[in-house]
Amino acid sequence: MIRVPHLVQYQGSKRSLAQRILAFCPRSVSRLVEPFAGTAAMSVAAAMQRRSRKFWLNDLNSPLIELLKLAINHPQELANSYADLWSQQESDSMSHYFRVRTEFNESHDPKLFLYLLARCVKGAVRYNSEGDFNQSPDKRRRGTRPETMRKNIEGVSQLLRGHCELTAWDYREVLEGVSPGDLVYLDPPYQGVCGRGDSRYLSGIEFDDFVLALEKLNQKGIAFLVSYDGQRGEKRFGQVLPKSLGLEHITLTAGRSSQATLLGRDEMTIESLYLSPSLCKQHPQKLIHLHLLLLGFS
Repeated sequence: MIRVPHLVQYQGSKRSLAQRILAFCPRSVSRLVEPFAGTAAMSVAAAMQRRSRKFWLNDLNSPLIELLKLAINHPQELANSYADLWSQQESDSMSHYFRVRTEFNESHDPKLFLYLLARCVKGAVRYNSEGDFNQSPDKRRRGTRPETMRKNIEGVSQLLRGHCELTAWDYREVLEGVSPGDLVYLDPPYQGVCGRGDSRYLSGIEFDDFVLALEKLNQKGIAFLVSYDGQRGEKRFGQVLPKSLGLEHITLTAGRSSQATLLGRDEMTIESLYLSPSLCKQHPQKLIHLHLLLLGFS
């Protein structure tokens, strides 16, 4: 299997599901748009499969977008900076992490952000009420080794350089700029898990606003996919999107929950994927076949 490069183990990333999600996408699209790009796992995987030559990566977290810009356009500069930061942690890695975190909160330097993401607990972004990054370091590991990080950065750059537009806008601004021929993949934080002021995100999204935005995409005939709600064991996360949108609802097994395992429970994580009417019309037979495969009827 060909290895897909990735910058960090970013919490909420769909890297492990990307190949299965792309199976529901057209073989070729004029542009893939990610309004909630994170570390661009879907676009990187799509570029590997040559499904598109143009990508629009957006995330409201501007240091994250600046990090992607550096990785794509100046890979050696970013890799060298990471190697320096990583090597400086040898004597006292915990104190070093907190010094870097303080400096990042003052400067918002994306080079520092990469080190923090590679070293923090579960690759999870957390902010305090002042908007400062406040996630703790993972005491069990020191982050990705520099040689591995360099290969990943170079891989992402080779796939996306010269093919990307990168912005740090509200997702609704992005959706206003899409057109037929684009494929939009939306992976917002779960409604009910995040909200305005939640420590896990710079800001949340309102359920009704999100539904309205999807309705507008339908009206414009835009093909899109949404990862939105999910389930771990018996616990559900997020509100199911309304049937009035006409979306095809697919469930994907994401594997055993690492959080539940830490608590001594054996629970599976189930992710929801919603396909727009415009997307389903493009490949109705393929959709039926893939759905049956997922249900075990092939």
